[in-house]
Amino acid sequence: MAYYVFLSNFTDQGIKAIKDTQKRAEAFKAAASKSGVKVHTLLWTLGQYDVVGITEAKDDIAATALSLSIASLGNIRTQTLRAFDTADMTKILAKVA
Repeated sequence: MAYYVFLSNFTDQGIKAIKDTQKRAEAFKAAASKSGVKVHTLLWTLGQYDVVGITEAKDDIAATALSLSIASLGNIRTQTLRAFDTADMTKILAKVA
């Protein structure tokens, strides 16, 4: 399993219906679960991004499909980052020349 960071910003549509953001977050978690993606946490944030999610998926395809699915609803725009934990970095650094 691989880690992914979802960085999200509300669209005009999403901010107009801001009172539904927690319901949408629960719907995101349900959709993620159905697609085999585990949501570790969702955080509403101040600053450049409105919502940050930490997830775990079997591969880039599963994470990207989830990102596109939620973005297609029109409430947020997403940016997805592949993330590496300590075990991954150990393997990566072992291959550095």
